[in-house]
Amino acid sequence: MIGFKRISFKYVLFVFMFFIGFILLVNLDIQNNPELPVEDIFESEEIVAATPLSKSYDFYTVKDGENLSIIFEEFKVPLNTAYKIFRKDKAGSLRDIRPGNKMKFTYLNDEITKIEIIKDNISSLVIDISEEILIEQITKEPEVVISFKSGVISSSFYEAGVKADIPDSVIMDLAYLFGWDIDFVFDIRKGDAFRLIYETVYAEGEIAKNGDIVFAEFINQGETYTAYRFINPSTGKEYYDQSGNNIKKAFLKAPLDFAYISSHFNPNRMHPILHKIKAHNGVDYAAIRNTPIRASGDGVIKFIGTKSGYGRTIQIKHGGNISTLYAHMEGFNKKLRVGSKVSQGQTIGYVGDSGAATGTHLHYEFKVGSKRTDPVKVKLPSAQPVPSDQKEDFFALLAENNKLLERFKILDPNANE
Repeated sequence: MIGFKRISFKYVLFVFMFFIGFILLVNLDIQNNPELPVEDIFESEEIVAATPLSKSYDFYTVKDGENLSIIFEEFKVPLNTAYKIFRKDKAGSLRDIRPGNKMKFTYLNDEITKIEIIKDNISSLVIDISEEILIEQITKEPEVVISFKSGVISSSFYEAGVKADIPDSVIMDLAYLFGWDIDFVFDIRKGDAFRLIYETVYAEGEIAKNGDIVFAEFINQGETYTAYRFINPSTGKEYYDQSGNNIKKAFLKAPLDFAYISSHFNPNRMHPILHKIKAHNGVDYAAIRNTPIRASGDGVIKFIGTKSGYGRTIQIKHGGNISTLYAHMEGFNKKLRVGSKVSQGQTIGYVGDSGAATGTHLHYEFKVGSKRTDPVKVKLPSAQPVPSDQKEDFFALLAENNKLLERFKILDPNANE
């Protein structure tokens, strides 16, 4: 038979007294430390704090010759993520990235979650990669406001434009508009005057960009030139005079802005370096280094490279058996090659002093067939006038603009000064 072993009374008493003593000690400690939770006495649990979310940003401006693949690699966008982004871009919006566009990269704990491509003050592209890939085009609602400005030249056209509170980009557009008839380096005189109506685009109450010139008039040496904007259904935006003739010529009168003629076309010029009579078969435009040089007309690159005394040179073949030459350049538009097509006004290179040159300038030649012609005096052919089936619309627009000018005269008594 199995029984219980007899337990000593002293042993039971000892255990009982030990337990009572332990309870008393715990109770005393709680009284001395009332803020200490009871559960902390018996059990200690490790508390792990949540990792705080850290958001950071990177900003970048797109450079010439870059595309998104290059930029994504530089900012360590995972290859798989970049692949998914390009696959998601069914509309091809990401291909329209241009030099000067701003980019903003958003990081959460050092991981890219969003990429913004800010094209201008109105439109941007947002790529959300926090979960699935989402591409959204964001366009602010623009408001177009028209302004009227006028000025009289006392020293320089640019200074007169600034004095009239005309934005720089609009001053340049005005010079470009009348650049087929007026050489803004050589032809400008004190007392010449101008007036214009132009658009300013606002977004959310702030100026987003300067818009188009709607109407412009320039009085140069007593002769008046006008330009009216008209949207031609076949060719897009064009500018015509009051008779419907296109103000654009087949060639620009000067291939760069705001320079001055340092040496004219002269078959009997004394060469400044060789010190002997040597024909100067073009015009020299003195300008600061890296001033953009524009193609004076549509054409194809016939030569691009270095030509002995000419230094870095470009030759363009145009229609009508005409060719132009641009010499002493600092550098070329990197996208151009022999055979490249160029359009009128396109930047082809930059002013420099390569070759036999005494200072930074552009040497410009104009050839008809094999004969070199003075670019300043040559009669330039005009572009196409308003199409006959669009003349009614054009003259209706012209009448509206003239009414608008009359309104501005009433609002501004000095408009004709």
